[in-house]
Amino acid sequence: MLAIIGGSGLTQLSNLEVSRRQVVRTPYGEPSGALTFGKIAGHEVVFLARHGYGHTIPPHQVNYRANVWALHAQGVKNVVSIASVGGISSEFKPGALAVPDQIIDYTHGRAGTFFTLADRGLHHIDFTLPYCQALRAACLKAARAAAIKLIDGGVYAATQGPRLETAAEINRLERDGADMVGMTGMPEAALAREIGLCYAAIAVVANHAAGRAGSSQGIAMDEITAVLRQAMGSVWSVLEQLAKSDGD
Repeated sequence: MLAIIGGSGLTQLSNLEVSRRQVVRTPYGEPSGALTFGKIAGHEVVFLARHGYGHTIPPHQVNYRANVWALHAQGVKNVVSIASVGGISSEFKPGALAVPDQIIDYTHGRAGTFFTLADRGLHHIDFTLPYCQALRAACLKAARAAAIKLIDGGVYAATQGPRLETAAEINRLERDGADMVGMTGMPEAALAREIGLCYAAIAVVANHAAGRAGSSQGIAMDEITAVLRQAMGSVWSVLEQLAKSDGD
């Protein structure tokens, strides 16, 4: 069964035929909300709104451990994260969709590992390739089937939030090699790796990052909302194709 974690702009799936909702308790506290089970194009999926269904949980206060554990507890194998980002590199313009292949983590103070309970022991996970390559390929294939352009690859810079970055900070991220910037990519991706989930992300470029192009003098929040609203139709089309292929 495919799991979808929705971020800003995706607190619900319009093409999801909901069958039930389930509250899940975890050793790490409460997830962002109940898991929503249903079907997309006749195929079973489970959906979770990362920021809560009322979009009330800021990125630095999301209980990432509880969210990932809750999905794992339902027998999920594949998890696709939908995340809004700011575009840094020139190719990453507002409205573009990308499947990142690398992460740089700038977050701090977040509970970022499952290996804190005595019965879990200590383990070092390999994180050379932070995203599941098979699921990345499936996302790209689904986009081609839906006639939606996805940028293949890109470095996601995960920042702390909830504030947006300064222009100087974006310049630093660019020097570090980042193509896009968001606030929720970590520790979510690492937790998925720790617990054995195949995890990939579809990044929706909501705006030029601070100091870039139309955001050179500031970021217009109303424009972000408009871009996300339009781009989510493309995301839904990709997810529909992905749900059809899940398990093939």
